Amino acid sequence: MQTTEQGAPQHLYAYSVREFDGADGKKARSWTRIGVAFPHKDGTGFNVEVHSFPLDGRIVLFPADADARDEQPTEAPPPPAPSRNGSPRRR
Repeated sequence: MQTTEQGAPQHLYAYSVREFDGADGKKARSWTRIGVAFPHKDGTGFNVEVHSFPLDGRIVLFPADADARDEQPTEAPPPPAPSRNGSPRRR
């Protein structure tokens, strides 16, 4: 991982993680990258740029060179439930 002079990570990716029941009945997670965090020049904090906000308010940060999805098994999220007219609902 690349670091700044003070040893802090160069930048972190921000993810929203949604847990759902997988096809096999086990819990699965869907990881969506929603932003990035950059350390302050003095190394005491981060600036966070978020392009969307998770509904549960939880944001997970990982170093840019570490793939967060390698940490947890994932599978495709379930399809959206159909609306009253039969077409999928959009969120």
